[in-house]
Amino acid sequence: MDVKAPGFFEQVYKVVRCIPPGKVSSYGRIAAMLGHPRAARAVGYALSALRQPEKGSYTSANVPWQRVVNSQGRISIRHREQTANRQAEILRAEGVEVDENGRIDLSVYLWEGLHLVELDDILRGR
Repeated sequence: MDVKAPGFFEQVYKVVRCIPPGKVSSYGRIAAMLGHPRAARAVGYALSALRQPEKGSYTSANVPWQRVVNSQGRISIRHREQTANRQAEILRAEGVEVDENGRIDLSVYLWEGLHLVELDDILRGR
């Protein structure tokens, strides 16, 4: 049986969908979970692509993009202030404390990530 592994963007979406409400992860941690520790920026590109629903079945409505922040625990959408404010608003509604500078305490809200078996399923397209 020939099973096609999902592409990188789809893998990102599957991992991000596992982050529970009230928790966050970073672009770099997600990239590392997927076996690409230097691909944090590519994770960001994948999440940016969610705003283009015609590109696939994953959208900002079904992938919790707001739960991904930078490695310092900050909302890093600086070029789009309205989107950064929206991200902070959604996170606060989920119970995550976001300060006025868009910072989140990772010692409190960081998601531990997936187990190897769960990651293997994602990487193999199951």
